[in-house]
Amino acid sequence: MTWVAGADGSAYGVTNLPYGVFVHDGREPRIGVRIGDLVLDLAGAEAAGLVLAAGALRRPTLNDFMALGRPQWTAVRQRVTELLTDAAHRAVVEPLLVPLDEVRLLLPFEVADYVDFYSSEHHAGNVGQIFRPGQPPLLPNWKHLPIGYHGRAGTVVVSGTPVVRPSGQRPGADGPTYGPSARLDIEAEVGFVVGVPSPLGARVSVDDFTEHVFGVVLVNDWSARDIQAWEYQPLGPFLGKSFATSVSAWVTPLDALTDAFVPAPEQEPPVVDYLRDVPHRGLDLRIVVEWNGERVSEPPFATMYWTPAQQLAHLTVNGASLRAGDLYASGTVSGPERGQVGSFLELTWGGAEPVQLGGGEQRTFLQDGDTVTITATAPGPDGTTIALGEVTGTILPPR
Repeated sequence: MTWVAGADGSAYGVTNLPYGVFVHDGREPRIGVRIGDLVLDLAGAEAAGLVLAAGALRRPTLNDFMALGRPQWTAVRQRVTELLTDAAHRAVVEPLLVPLDEVRLLLPFEVADYVDFYSSEHHAGNVGQIFRPGQPPLLPNWKHLPIGYHGRAGTVVVSGTPVVRPSGQRPGADGPTYGPSARLDIEAEVGFVVGVPSPLGARVSVDDFTEHVFGVVLVNDWSARDIQAWEYQPLGPFLGKSFATSVSAWVTPLDALTDAFVPAPEQEPPVVDYLRDVPHRGLDLRIVVEWNGERVSEPPFATMYWTPAQQLAHLTVNGASLRAGDLYASGTVSGPERGQVGSFLELTWGGAEPVQLGGGEQRTFLQDGDTVTITATAPGPDGTTIALGEVTGTILPPR
């Protein structure tokens, strides 16, 4: 229980406490945690000696704090929980609480590197059927390693940032043409934010996932399907993906998701040793995709074939180093049913089956002015519900 009004029973109660970076009253960016509809100013709390983090909470991003490692993350979380639940601290803490509607949220961490995986068997199977009809939906390597690619860290943006429709080369009957993407899409994903670095030449074990990963964000990896279709062979995604990737403004710490870990789907054939995670666990995150305010899909993250621990192990198995602020995303989250897919490519089956939105409008891919919002919840302790910070974006015309 907390003394903060309106926080008990909220999906942003003391069992959650996601981290973010905010601006209030024109002051410098500050680190805070969300409690109900308020933000606790952790920079102010550390300056007042209420929380100890070697000055890392007085930085303009979470990177220095995340690099301190799990013992410090746990100690700060326990101390913040104490401050918000013990009424004896109310007089000194209450002045540090800022109404959420009075702040502007920023990108909570400086993105060091960005990697996107392709870890949903249902999504990969659907895409295979759409793009390669009459052929096996999964390519031969798909069940042997988590497929991924390196994205562009500089175009990762915070939720609420408008997305300008990209232009590029698109396939045509008489060869490529240049112009704005006509098949602009979303990819509903879950991202994992690395805190603790690793040295170049070393690899991170599946067993060390929780020692390196600080927390979780929702991700929309916007995709220009026509640009992607022309460029992706033989090297894979490039300009069709790199124009914008949106992430939520709140980073949910792994410690808040203890009750959300569930057995992951069985893997057959057996994976090689460095990918064998025991226990083999995914997360029971229940995602909702809204298109112009209309709920169109509910992708279940628990169905993902490759787990976050396996993705991290594969990302580093060649000796690639980790840095504080690295972001790796799950790839599109899709379940076995049409109403559980994480892309409009699948929802409209390649544009052949339009979606009916409110007011009688039909959509296949995104039009200028469209807004997509992705939310998610997870089970918390004692039957509570944890909310992950939403990720939303509106499409602007090409420049």
